[in-house]
Amino acid sequence: MSAPKKLFIKTYGCQMNVYDSERMAEAMGAEGYVTTEVAEEADMVLLNTCHIREKAAEKVYSDLGRLRPLKLAKPDLKIGVAGCVAQAEGEEILKRMPLVDLVVGPQSYHRLPAMAKAAEAGQKTVDTDFPEEDKFDHLPDRPKASVRPTAFLTVQEGCDKFCAFCVVPYTRGSEVSRPAERIMKEARGLVEKGVREITLLGQNVNAYHGAGSDGDWTLARLVRELAKIDGLERIRYTTSHPNDMGDDLIAAHSEEPKLMPYLHLPVQSGSDRILKAMNRKHTAEDYLRLIERIRAVRPDMMMSGDFIVGFPGETDADFDATMDLIRAVNYGMAYSFKYSARPGTPAAEKTPVAAEVADARLQALQALITEQQRAAQKAMIGREVSVLFEKPGRLPGQMVGKSDYLHAVHVQTDAKPGQIAKVRITKSAPNSLAGDIA
Repeated sequence: MSAPKKLFIKTYGCQMNVYDSERMAEAMGAEGYVTTEVAEEADMVLLNTCHIREKAAEKVYSDLGRLRPLKLAKPDLKIGVAGCVAQAEGEEILKRMPLVDLVVGPQSYHRLPAMAKAAEAGQKTVDTDFPEEDKFDHLPDRPKASVRPTAFLTVQEGCDKFCAFCVVPYTRGSEVSRPAERIMKEARGLVEKGVREITLLGQNVNAYHGAGSDGDWTLARLVRELAKIDGLERIRYTTSHPNDMGDDLIAAHSEEPKLMPYLHLPVQSGSDRILKAMNRKHTAEDYLRLIERIRAVRPDMMMSGDFIVGFPGETDADFDATMDLIRAVNYGMAYSFKYSARPGTPAAEKTPVAAEVADARLQALQALITEQQRAAQKAMIGREVSVLFEKPGRLPGQMVGKSDYLHAVHVQTDAKPGQIAKVRITKSAPNSLAGDIA
């Protein structure tokens, strides 16, 4: 019997890409491929790309250039580019990098096995369509092998918001929600394999409106039904849009104990003028009142957010408004970026803020976020939290897991991955907590 072919996948960017990479590996697994962590061992290398960050496409081309010696040493090696850069660049990737054998967009990766076979036959293929069929209908059932105690599960894809800075509507397409029962089936399968916590994924996950047997389900309805699965102990979701935070979802945070007290809710700016220019369709006041409503039902909610500084036209007053909003919300953590133009987006045509100004603003904003994050972690000292253990730590006898609030927690314990225990927090480090079994 010949040895199985090996697949190496490099994943860039968001949690949804992590999920997509897993599903691509499973699709190729049905064709006899096994995954490897070593590119040099692979019969196929797949780069699953992200287009959110600055110069994302150039990073992919740089990584492809580093694969050239490997391709020369192994002429039969097949190289593929998947994900959002594949969607945006398409045929251009083959023109610039002839070593690439296939290019597949994020809505077409169910066709990857057929494209791999074409590559083996010497054909180069590009598939960046938005197919009418649902890719999830054509993917194999998830394998029976045991998995980590936490898992991602995509429930919604695409975006109809068209924020002026964002390329997602052009690379992921319009908003589409998966049917509820298919999500429930996949979730049950994950739990049967040992998953205790599921994070529901979507570009606008709280816009979920998947078809159910009794009409469309909201995300809140989906959460409540998932919570009925025996063995599933924790539910999270990301990423949300403020305009899609319905009353039923806010109520679920009060009424469903399996829904964790951590919410990532991007706002991007605290200036109404910049929010309008970004096409966000909400004001800073709208956002702050929403936070108040959420904390009214769940006072211990840990908030996370996204911020862009240096958006075209941002003044000192606009930036000050953003800093005021951050102080008002008091985030447990946040992601922040200096604006960078995405080709094809409306904001790309506008004059950017001077680089040195944007750099200074980013440093000031990140310093404030860091101050809030460390204060939030320090406030955990002395509290008991629930920790889901995931893996051994660096020290002998140490395990690492995540708290209800998504903090990494280090504990000396003989607990196994997948176990949940009450932990009394004793120490706060820059990016983690430490504690003892309560």
